[in-house]
Amino acid sequence: MTPTSAATPDHVGTPRSARSAGTTDADGLRLSVDRSFEDTLERLSELVAIPGIAWPSFDPAPLDASAAAVAELLRAAGLEDVQVLRSQKDDGTPGGPAVVARRQAAEGKPTILLYAHHDVQPPGDPALWESEPFTAVERNGRLYGRGAADDKAGIMAHVAAYTAAAEVLGSKFGLGVTFFFEGEEEAGSPTFRTFLEAHRQLLSADVIVVADSSNWKVGIPALTTSLRGLVDGTIEVQVLEHAVHSGMFGGPVLDAPTLLSRLIATLHDAEGNVAIEGLVAYDNVGVDLTEAEYRADSSMLDGVQLAGTGSIAARLWTKPALSIIGFDAPAVDVASNTLLPRARAKFSLRLAPGQVPAAAMEAVRRHVEANAPFGAKVVFTPGESGNSFLADTSSTAAKLAMWALGEAWGVPAVEMGIGGSIPFIADLMEVYPDVQILVTGVEDPDSRAHSANESLHIGDFKNAILAEALLLAQLSADGLG
Repeated sequence: MTPTSAATPDHVGTPRSARSAGTTDADGLRLSVDRSFEDTLERLSELVAIPGIAWPSFDPAPLDASAAAVAELLRAAGLEDVQVLRSQKDDGTPGGPAVVARRQAAEGKPTILLYAHHDVQPPGDPALWESEPFTAVERNGRLYGRGAADDKAGIMAHVAAYTAAAEVLGSKFGLGVTFFFEGEEEAGSPTFRTFLEAHRQLLSADVIVVADSSNWKVGIPALTTSLRGLVDGTIEVQVLEHAVHSGMFGGPVLDAPTLLSRLIATLHDAEGNVAIEGLVAYDNVGVDLTEAEYRADSSMLDGVQLAGTGSIAARLWTKPALSIIGFDAPAVDVASNTLLPRARAKFSLRLAPGQVPAAAMEAVRRHVEANAPFGAKVVFTPGESGNSFLADTSSTAAKLAMWALGEAWGVPAVEMGIGGSIPFIADLMEVYPDVQILVTGVEDPDSRAHSANESLHIGDFKNAILAEALLLAQLSADGLG
């Protein structure tokens, strides 16, 4: 993936509206976005104030209120066909409320689906926030608050871009537009596939824009063209039938936490690369982070060495990354002098694009069973899995998006990967195999999504709205031909 100039898209010939002045009224769209931007920020602040969390342990009432507020935004934008819909989870309980609105395409025009999610992460420790998590506060050109970036800004970018395009193009705006604002993404989208199957026709589109990613950095826009996949699970080591006194029996047998630690140590080589055979990895990304940028963005402590080999971008986007995210052992304050009979850890393995999750899960199983220390019994339990994503950057939609991003920001856009995963994109690709998918976003490396002091860069937010308005106008004028 190489940096790509966004000055003029070069797919299957340059789009007609990029070649003939006046077809796309970029100045008019910019004026429309500017004129309504303060109102857009106010609406976003109102959404931030609603603590809609889809986790089962939280009160569902704010999540319902969030869906209702989003539905009202769409009605205010002129959409008449607005619905709040749900599917059931496997246990029969209702999933999060999704908001769907649809504007029919004119004859011969394509339809675009605009996705974002209105649910948010819990705020975490309030002491870590510099302002109230659910009160939007502007500081130094950024808007702070839970959901300000992830992903209520995605909702407002879609709504504001649509409003600008509809206002400027008027009767010439023939593009079909469907809004799909999920209400359970931060809880793992448990009913997403069921929802797609139940509403396949309602959500059918030629292009899908998933506004839940990031830009390269403040001032430089990006189209996300790759996402890593994911598998997770647990590894348990058993050495005794029951706990015994560490003084009476310690020495000839090593306790389970020690042996589990030795097993975990085999998962990486001496340089920090994942040492599991059979995993896909490659190092041909065209843009890169400097070590200083990575250290600053990740809050890495001075003196801690970077792990792995190859470019930093490849280590983040196109190579596997394995983390131990949970460890069952007694807390230090309540520990006794006992040899523990068993210990368990949870792993999370990010997969390079192109890796089959089932093959990666089996590779982890083979590795841990082959490396059981001192003959300890190893119990491997597979967990969740999700596919990676690799965009078709030669598609008409991708070329148009790169052009629109560059026009809005005034600098060339880049194609970038993301180290995280959005597993539901695989569901979109399976249910709609012919759709062109664009992954965009309003975040930047300092947005701190999921963390305390989450924030949105206000200037880049405005640019993101304009870029999407340009994309909508361009697709309305020329379609995908």
